[in-house]
Amino acid sequence: MRCYCCSSKSFDECCEPFIKGDKHPSSAEQLMRSRFSAYATAHYQYILETYTKEKQQGLSVEDLAQSAQGATWFALKVHPTLAASSVDNSVDSLVGNLVSSTEDSSIDSTVHADAKVEAVTNAEAISKTNLKSISKPITKPNNAIVEFTAYYFENKSMYQLHETSNFSVEDGKWRYHDGVLHDDCGKIKYGRNLPCVCGSNKKFKQCCATKSR
Repeated sequence: MRCYCCSSKSFDECCEPFIKGDKHPSSAEQLMRSRFSAYATAHYQYILETYTKEKQQGLSVEDLAQSAQGATWFALKVHPTLAASSVDNSVDSLVGNLVSSTEDSSIDSTVHADAKVEAVTNAEAISKTNLKSISKPITKPNNAIVEFTAYYFENKSMYQLHETSNFSVEDGKWRYHDGVLHDDCGKIKYGRNLPCVCGSNKKFKQCCATKSR
């Protein structure tokens, strides 16, 4: 089965090992993709554990589950201009080495996806006035930015969540810190005969549209 994050890999060789704790993401993009897959498969403990420690306060697995109730997450698009892969490759190599040599760290939290885009964040989000300051990948070894659009169904309607996210390394592991939502978040209409947003090369009506039922 193709991974929920819409990569070219299968779930069991892409995000599942991270969610199970068998491996740790070696880049911010890998972490972001695995968090999306965790939402798609309702693994909220993993979501909680992959926030920064600072953002953990006041958030629980129950909070995350409740915020995502009614939403079916089905497709992810990573925007290459801000993808974590644009950060110096040596950074990911360094973090990968740290990940393999450290034990699981304590959990964190802040922005979590809500079934309703208007309430997607349950904590601090970067104000739009600060978006310009994070419009380029951070080149510090312990920080990175990923821009993505996540798609989901709620009550048979299609929504998108477009976010630019900040990630940092804690105890040798990549963690999600916070992010800013873009103006195009919300309910959208998508032609049933258009190519599916998941990148399967099938028509939307023959692919992910069936998940809205």
